[in-house]
Amino acid sequence: MTSPIQDIILSQLAGLPEGKSIDPMSVAKAVEPERWQRLLGHVRTNAIELAKAGTIVILRHNKPVDPDKFRGVYRLRTRLPGDPTTFESVADDVEDDGDED
Repeated sequence: MTSPIQDIILSQLAGLPEGKSIDPMSVAKAVEPERWQRLLGHVRTNAIELAKAGTIVILRHNKPVDPDKFRGVYRLRTRLPGDPTTFESVADDVEDDGDED
């Protein structure tokens, strides 16, 4: 059973070409256009649930991240073949907020 926010995440992703992502802000604005900022935490929580279920991936710097450990700005995308399902062996990109070379 999905929540209204999860339904919006999934419907927005369904309308995109494969591999494209959405901004959590667009989800919050779809739920409540006038006061969307107060929903960003709920969007994050719902996105984490969908990512843990294997439905979507959370991206940082356009790379899938562990839904339990990411911080900062993120985007959402449907899961693609080859996306990691476990993050134990992935380098800790969560802490890397510096400039990329």
